[in-house]
Amino acid sequence: MDTVRRQGMQISSRFTMAVHVLICIETFKNHHKVTSDFLASSVNVNPVVIRRLLQQLKKAGIVKVARGSGGTDMARPIDEITLLAIYNAVECVEEGALFHFHDNPNQLCPVGRNIHAILDQRLAQIQRAMEQQMESITIQDIMKDAGKLV
Repeated sequence: MDTVRRQGMQISSRFTMAVHVLICIETFKNHHKVTSDFLASSVNVNPVVIRRLLQQLKKAGIVKVARGSGGTDMARPIDEITLLAIYNAVECVEEGALFHFHDNPNQLCPVGRNIHAILDQRLAQIQRAMEQQMESITIQDIMKDAGKLV
């Protein structure tokens, strides 16, 4: 699952699971005790995976987790929780870089020798654009979209 090494630009399933979890917390918080077991049943993964995600989200100040089976709630309003905040909380992007280069391009080849110079600035631009989009979308926006589907 998300332990598989990411190839290219693929973002692990932790991000979409975290969004799923946050929507569940917001949807069910007034009707159910929202525990890791409850969330795991909706995401359809092992509760241990959910507990790890919740710890990352808690560390980022996105959720509050009560000890034991006390349940989970949002730590701040959903209109203040952006997709970028969630992504930054749960994705382990090395050195902040979304794109990863293959190791040791051939320095004797004119392409291999210059590939970083050719791509680095463009890839940084692409990542900034993605992050700006993610910063503009909140859990509240996603909840509105979810409401249209019910």
